[in-house]
Amino acid sequence: LGPRGMDKMLVSAIGDVTITNDGATILKEIDVEHPAAKMMVEVAKSVDNEVGDGTTSSVILAGSLLEKAEDLINKHVHPSVIVDGYDAASEQALKLLQKIAVKVDVKNKELLMKIAMTSMYSKLVSEDSPVLSKIVVEAAKQVSEEKSEQEEKEQQHKNGDYRLLKVDLDNIKVEKKAGGSIHDTQLIKGIVLDKEVVHAGMPKRVENAKIALINSALEIEKTEMSAEIRINDPQQMQMFLEEENKMLKSMVDKIKTAGANVIICQKGIDDIVQHYLSKVGILAVRRAKESDMYKLSKATGAKLVNNLDDLMEKDLGSADLVEERKIETDKWVFIEGCKNPKAVTIMVRGGSQRIVDEAERSVHDALMVTKDVLEKPQIVAGGGASEAYIANELR
Repeated sequence: LGPRGMDKMLVSAIGDVTITNDGATILKEIDVEHPAAKMMVEVAKSVDNEVGDGTTSSVILAGSLLEKAEDLINKHVHPSVIVDGYDAASEQALKLLQKIAVKVDVKNKELLMKIAMTSMYSKLVSEDSPVLSKIVVEAAKQVSEEKSEQEEKEQQHKNGDYRLLKVDLDNIKVEKKAGGSIHDTQLIKGIVLDKEVVHAGMPKRVENAKIALINSALEIEKTEMSAEIRINDPQQMQMFLEEENKMLKSMVDKIKTAGANVIICQKGIDDIVQHYLSKVGILAVRRAKESDMYKLSKATGAKLVNNLDDLMEKDLGSADLVEERKIETDKWVFIEGCKNPKAVTIMVRGGSQRIVDEAERSVHDALMVTKDVLEKPQIVAGGGASEAYIANELR
């Protein structure tokens, strides 16, 4: 902490190396025995989850409050009196903060970028904060949604202030990959899947994609009970196999008639289905994560279909480009150029794995900070100025 705060290199018992100066990360990595110290670690964790940034400050503040409380207890002041005093002071402090807070215009991009940059200045990526903060602000603004009237009323009723935007950070997918430099970090208006196209014969690039999101497996379901089929003639065997083939082909025909040219499937895809799909030139990805399926439906506007028979043209989503690209050694599928995506991907790059990890943490902090400002547009000066002001007033 402080004017010469440095990054720490932590080595865990297994030998994993983490380089960071994010207070919460450091405390998470340290094995703490003392029960009271464990609660301090929880302070950092909860601040990290709620606010995202300022974890170290909160731990130091809590630490010095405890230190001062010890002096009071030695003077025989009862602990509950001290607690009441701290409570009263924190209420007063919030009022003082409201007084010196500056209202922010949510539409002012430059100011938002400054706020995001401030949260990155103390981090390893401070050199690249202009590039990253631009990405962060764009991503946060892209997924922000206006609140419904009912939510607004409830909020005004609850605490008098009103916020028009809400930002769900689950809709921003942060993917990291070592390689390139931090300047290669990009915002993708769409989703990146860390999967490859299932069949070699499929197109690797589809423009003006019509995307179907399918939740069920594209294979023949085995029966629940242990059933058996009796065959007493070789021709029946052939018919049986042909029938199976037909069923699989009819699945592909359904997808084709709905007009999809890209399908993302959450479960498996049978080899025969892959073959037919590649014949009609449909790009397919299988075993996508459930969370990614939700993000895809938000980004492309497609509906998740549980049953192939229900697939209609109106359930399809759209994107300008779906393409498999090679990133370092892996092949990933990029779905980009969605019209007004409510879910986006930030692709973080950096020289080495450690740098990428730290860059991801910094991006997370900046996203949280930007989200807080969009939801409650007020800021105070940083660098300990507002804290000093409050301390002075309280005394």
